[in-house]
Amino acid sequence: MVNTQVSVVLPAYNEEDSIEQTVLISLETLADFLPAGTFEVIIAEDGCEDRTPDIATQLAETDDRIRHVHSDERLGRGGALEFAFNQANGETLVYYDTDLATDMRHLEELVESVRSGGYDLATGSRWLPEHQAERPAKRGIPSLGFNMLVRTILRSDLKDHQCGFKAISRSAFEQLGPSIKDEHWFWDTELLVKAQREGFRVKEFSVNWEPKGDSKVDLVRDVFGMGSQILRTFWELSVSPRITQRVSLGAGTLLVALAILLMTQYLNPQTIFNEMAGAAPEIVVLSAIIYSVSWPLRGIRYRDILNSMGFHEQWEFLTGAVFISQTGNLVFPARLGDGVRAYVVKARRSIPYASGFASLAAERVFDLLTITVLAGTVMIGLAATGSVGELMSALTGEMVGGDTKQSGQTAVYVAAAVGFAAIGAVVAIIASTHTEANLVRTTISRLSDDSYADYVARIVEGFVADIQTVTTDGSTFARVGISSLAIWTFDVLTALTVFAAFDYPLTPLLVAVSFFAVSVGNLAKVLPLTPGGVGLYEGAFTIIVAPLTPVSVAAALSIAIVDHAVKNIVTILGGIVSMVWLNVSLTTAVEQAQTVDEGTKDQIGDT
Repeated sequence: MVNTQVSVVLPAYNEEDSIEQTVLISLETLADFLPAGTFEVIIAEDGCEDRTPDIATQLAETDDRIRHVHSDERLGRGGALEFAFNQANGETLVYYDTDLATDMRHLEELVESVRSGGYDLATGSRWLPEHQAERPAKRGIPSLGFNMLVRTILRSDLKDHQCGFKAISRSAFEQLGPSIKDEHWFWDTELLVKAQREGFRVKEFSVNWEPKGDSKVDLVRDVFGMGSQILRTFWELSVSPRITQRVSLGAGTLLVALAILLMTQYLNPQTIFNEMAGAAPEIVVLSAIIYSVSWPLRGIRYRDILNSMGFHEQWEFLTGAVFISQTGNLVFPARLGDGVRAYVVKARRSIPYASGFASLAAERVFDLLTITVLAGTVMIGLAATGSVGELMSALTGEMVGGDTKQSGQTAVYVAAAVGFAAIGAVVAIIASTHTEANLVRTTISRLSDDSYADYVARIVEGFVADIQTVTTDGSTFARVGISSLAIWTFDVLTALTVFAAFDYPLTPLLVAVSFFAVSVGNLAKVLPLTPGGVGLYEGAFTIIVAPLTPVSVAAALSIAIVDHAVKNIVTILGGIVSMVWLNVSLTTAVEQAQTVDEGTKDQIGDT
């Protein structure tokens, strides 16, 4: 249609029961206020699995005002709209839901608001005072909450962002379309929010609305999808523009300083200095050097993990990424530093977020399995030598009092739980590779029957497949396992060197107990109960060493403090150097939210 002024797009996914009626009503309504030949109705058929494509084709063949735009693959609601808009002929682009929940008497006002040039966008609203909408609680409450969050966090002036009844000028779409990252349900909201930020004229008017068919709050789509998209858009529009290189470097330096200050909540800095003064300083320095040797091993191990997933990177870069993430874990609560690594490998090497988190999860599995095996082996050995009484005293902290006993007991309980969980995780991963049942999709389908669940399931399936690739490949498992054993052996050697700095002879018993104490302490650090596990590690170390060796409680605590301080200082210094080298600040950890949608789409494209 050469003279087409208005293009109405109907996003359709499995709409065989209603699409024909919707098209006919649309044509009839448009003909009431638009001249003949000036409008078209486009069925944006989005990879349907029913008879919708056949019906759409038949309708298009019988009426030249109807067009059928087909997609072989599921694009998502927003993706289907963009695909159709790019092929539309009109200067005014209109879309609404095919269930016609919005009263079609409002269509003229919607179209003319933009076609007349008065506004760049127009949207119906079910939350303006004049609206008439029959909204059951299971729709109304989530909608009200969602719109409140959008207005508060994204600073929108509109009342209703998700009403499926909108129009936009072609010029506005061409400017805004490339900046919209979501391709599903959040597309509408992102369009309106960015339109307001760019100064486009947006009209919101009340509509009569009646829900058609049954609907429900969808856990995957509404909670996971919408919530994460609000945070991503907030970061993109309000935070990211203010983060310059100078701000990033300054903030990163301040956060590293904060990590050191946080330690003072659990340890007296003067105590650390006094104990270090009582030890041989040159041997303490040697312990730091020994611990530093383990870091290139971490980079090599991470390289092997990524290699098995098809990503080939240099171990030097990966060592820096590990340094930065571990420094973040000393600063941020809940081990949020792990997210920094996913950001670094994404931003610097374009490794998708799903693969970045999967590689990190695989690394954690090997860490936990290795130190669990070390702790279990030594514990069995100690029990076999007849030290059952001393072993029980060590596990219950009977010889230690005060806060050290409490933190030590907590550490032991946490370590036991984490150890069993690590073994269970490995068993589950291996078992899942020998079954044809798709546990991921089955679990997600129980939470949601919405089409977006398939989108999420594919991401999670890719994540699980990456972990399975590492843990079930024989050669990779052997290499990563040996590297993990070497890394944690260096961790124990660091502690043994600190023992030597305090002039304790390294007897076979002390070596064995050190393996046990360091392993339990590190298992306890997995749960983010304190920043960097400070307090938990020292408590576990002390209550285990004191009953099983000639080392006194005071000396064991002092050695634990120095040992952990040395490891944290090496980590922080390595983190600072790596941040400068890679030009990455810890504050960019949350930037993963800005591109996580893009990263997961990359993962989908790879599957």
